[in-house]
Amino acid sequence: MSFEKKICFIKKLPAVIISIISVGIFFIAWDISATEKGDWSFNPEFVSGLKIGGLPYEEILFFITVPYSILFIYESLRLYIKEKTYDINRMLLLTGMIIFAGASYFFINLNYTSNVMTAMLIVLLVALLSGRTFGITNVLLITLLVSFIPFIIVNYFLTSLPVLIYNPEAITGIKFITIPAEDFFYSFSMISAWLMIYSILIKSKLLSK
Repeated sequence: MSFEKKICFIKKLPAVIISIISVGIFFIAWDISATEKGDWSFNPEFVSGLKIGGLPYEEILFFITVPYSILFIYESLRLYIKEKTYDINRMLLLTGMIIFAGASYFFINLNYTSNVMTAMLIVLLVALLSGRTFGITNVLLITLLVSFIPFIIVNYFLTSLPVLIYNPEAITGIKFITIPAEDFFYSFSMISAWLMIYSILIKSKLLSK
């Protein structure tokens, strides 16, 4: 479907690659560090045993296939929904940054919790600094909502089997079914980062549309 004539997603490949790599480097580094610290681990019963940088290769593939799919969803929705841009409320972003900065410090003894709060802070900071080239649109918001449907389904199986095992000393223990609350912030910050960078690239003169 990436070659479908109306969507022409393949023509956006440079922006897709830049978005995947720039965000992936940060989150893979975080993943490696968290695994080494013992914040979480991967159940050997459900992975092949092949590793890259200390991570199961399946985990590395996650940071390629998932963003590609999400950005494809975004472009597909842009084809069928008239995109409307909303003004970014700078005061709201600043308030959010203060809240997440405070939460990051408050949960300093819980590695995963503190780190996801910091990730949220960074996402809001990037949105604030890129206000002229990035705008929150209805399509971006719908993409976020749609993306959380497979996130909840997949994460349920990952945490209930379990494929991914969390260290109780690294999280608050608050869960949605079997999914740690921190995972929602993790996914939101990661998906938002992919979409922000991609949106900035295709809507600016940095890359042609």
